[in-house]
Amino acid sequence: MGIFQGVDRLFRLRENGTTPGREALGGTTTFMTMSYIIFVQPAILSKAGMDYGAVMTATCLASALATVLTGLLARYPIAQAPAMGHNFFFAYTVCGAAAAGGLGHPWPVALGAVVLSGLIFVVLSLLGIWGKLVAAVPDALKYAIAVGIGLLIAFIGLQYGGLVVANPGALVQLGDLSSRPALLALAGLALTAVLMALRVPGAVLLGIIGTTILGLPLGVVKYQGLVSSPPSLAPTLLQADILGALKTGLISVVFVFFLLDVFDAVGTLIGVGGQAGFIKDGKLPRADQAMMADALGTVGGALLGTSTVSSYVESAAGIAQGARTGLANMFTAFLFLAALFFSPAARMIGGAYPYQGRDIHPVIAPALIVVGCFMMKCVTSIRWDDFTEALPAFLAVTMMPLTLNITEGISVGFISYALLKLVSGRGREAHAVVYVISALFVLRYFLA
Repeated sequence: MGIFQGVDRLFRLRENGTTPGREALGGTTTFMTMSYIIFVQPAILSKAGMDYGAVMTATCLASALATVLTGLLARYPIAQAPAMGHNFFFAYTVCGAAAAGGLGHPWPVALGAVVLSGLIFVVLSLLGIWGKLVAAVPDALKYAIAVGIGLLIAFIGLQYGGLVVANPGALVQLGDLSSRPALLALAGLALTAVLMALRVPGAVLLGIIGTTILGLPLGVVKYQGLVSSPPSLAPTLLQADILGALKTGLISVVFVFFLLDVFDAVGTLIGVGGQAGFIKDGKLPRADQAMMADALGTVGGALLGTSTVSSYVESAAGIAQGARTGLANMFTAFLFLAALFFSPAARMIGGAYPYQGRDIHPVIAPALIVVGCFMMKCVTSIRWDDFTEALPAFLAVTMMPLTLNITEGISVGFISYALLKLVSGRGREAHAVVYVISALFVLRYFLA
């Protein structure tokens, strides 16, 4: 009984109306929806010459570390892992060949730049500015970020299920619904939707498990065993070349890494926090602690051998299943560590399926689509009758899924909000921080 009381006091379970069982369910669901990063991350960073196995191990360890820190410091059920988008910038822009538009830097130097960006983040977190930053974000943008992230999650889910595919003439189009991955995604979506409609506890997680089982006879999911030894971390451990990053003049790269990390983290915290009801009176409690966990995760991840670590929007899946405290993160972190030893099972659930020249993830696609639906409710809180509020919110909402980038949506939202308030003579309605952030975003486009 003493242990349970200690856990309750540490994470304030009763105060948040939750139980260890709900937290376990939520944390497990979050892991299931983001476990693909365990295999996507090494596939991307190996393009920069990094060892696949070492990056996989670094990804699991860094994700577990940052997720635990968020759970303990901020007490939020928001997991962390290497951020999508950041890894592409790392591998294809910073380390990519000059002939292909890259800067051609060795991967240890790129890791050094990530460490530097994380250290800057840590210093600013110690100064305690992030709570004020989140409070300064206009309500219209707070809600728009939540909706935009929901659309982005759903759009990625549709792509992962093969339900939406590329069309060179019109960007995207309806996929082949008779294909095996599309059939699996549709069946999984139907199963998850029915379970949700019937209010079955753990509906999203049960949907993921059911989709995995359905995928076996279809050949989309392949059984590859359960247990394996963790890959060696030696090829990437402590290989970050910080001095090299300074000597090669990667100041602009460090700045871009920093901005991407900060605003992806802020966007995810606001979006997921809004969906979960954590935001009170326009403020996110313990925002400083959450940002510190993100910063420390980035530094630790780079020293282990992986790119920028940040908060994951897939945490909304766990929150939808009842997670409300940092205890859920302990379960998510444990599963990241367990994945080191059960990588074949994690690959089976979150692994890729080759389809039309690209890798997709039909097993987790239904969960992402359903979570996207959950996050649409925030759209009703936007003041659509005020154009200076409506247009920035609309641009933030639409740019996220259309660019597949949270930061771009936030950027356009901030810049347009500041501009419209100024030209309409209502500049005082926006906090000074809004204008500073908008200016930094404008500067980012010149440096990127």
